[in-house]
Amino acid sequence: MTTAEKHKKLILDEALRLGFMGMYVAKAGKLEDDARRLEQWLSKGFQAGMSYMERNFDLRIDPTKLVPGAKTVLTFPFNYFPEQTQQPHAPKIARYAYGADYHDVIRAKLNALLEFIRTNIGVVEGRGFVDSAPVLERAWAVNSGFGWVGKNGNLINPKTGSYFFLSTLITDLELEPDLPFSTNHCGSCTRCIDACPTEAIVAPKVIDGNKCISYLTIELKDALIPKEMELQLDGWMFGCDVCQQVCPWNRFSKPHSHEELIPIPEILNFTQNDWEHLQEPEFKAIFKHSPLKRSKYSGIMRNVKVISKK
Repeated sequence: MTTAEKHKKLILDEALRLGFMGMYVAKAGKLEDDARRLEQWLSKGFQAGMSYMERNFDLRIDPTKLVPGAKTVLTFPFNYFPEQTQQPHAPKIARYAYGADYHDVIRAKLNALLEFIRTNIGVVEGRGFVDSAPVLERAWAVNSGFGWVGKNGNLINPKTGSYFFLSTLITDLELEPDLPFSTNHCGSCTRCIDACPTEAIVAPKVIDGNKCISYLTIELKDALIPKEMELQLDGWMFGCDVCQQVCPWNRFSKPHSHEELIPIPEILNFTQNDWEHLQEPEFKAIFKHSPLKRSKYSGIMRNVKVISKK
C-alpha cells in the first residue's frame, strides 16, 4: 500500500467514525460544464432573491481559487433521514430541519477531521464547507463517484436515495481520485416534476427558485408571499420534501442514528393550533439551535398564516 493509499484509508476510517456515510475523492480543478450550466441558470433569473448565488462565480467553479494550492476535493455525505414524522395535518417542515442546525453539526465534524489529518499526516492546508460558501457540492459528489443529479436537482445515490447533507473538504493533500459517477438512473421517470406543487422543476435538473416552496418559505424575506403562490404551498411551513418523497430511489433511505439530529420534540408534536399561538420568546428558546431560526419568527408566522387560510 502506497503512502497516498494509507492516507486515504486513514481519513476514510476517521470520517466513518465521525458519522459520515463515506468519503469520495476528486481532483481539484475548474468545473467547465457546471460553469456553463450555472451561468445559464443565473441568466434566466432562477436564483430569485438569492443574490449570493451570483457572487464569487470564479470561486464557485474553481476550488483552487477558493483554497490556494488545492489538489483534492473530498466529499462527505451525512445521512439525515428521520425515523419519526410530524403530527398529521400540522404545518409541514422539511425533514432536514427536524433536529439541530446541520451547518453547526457538520462544520464541527469537518474541523475535527481536518485536525485529525494534521495530527496524523502532517502539515496540511484545507478548508471544510457545508452549504455556506461558493462550492458546487453536487458537482463534486458526481465527480468523485457518489451519485448523480436527479431531475429534481438533488444528488441521488443508488443505495441510499437523497436524504443526506453534502459537505466538502478542499485540501492540498494529494490523494488518488475515485472514478466519477458516469451514469444517470432517473430514466423516463418524471414523478418529481409531476408532483411539484408549484411546477418549480421547469426542466430536468433545472429549478426555478421563484416558484420553489423551499425558497418561498425560507429564503424569501418579504413580509408577504406572492398571492399567486399562496394557495400552492401545499401545507409546507419550512422547506419542502415533495420531490424527494415521490422519488423511487428513496425507498432505500434508512433512518439516521445521529444524536445531534434527534428531532426537536415540538417539531413532532406541535399542531396547527400550537404554531398559530406560538409567541416569539418561546420560538427563540425552542428553536435557537434549529434551522428554523433562518426564517426568524416573523417568517414562520407569515408562513403559518398563509397555510391557515386554505
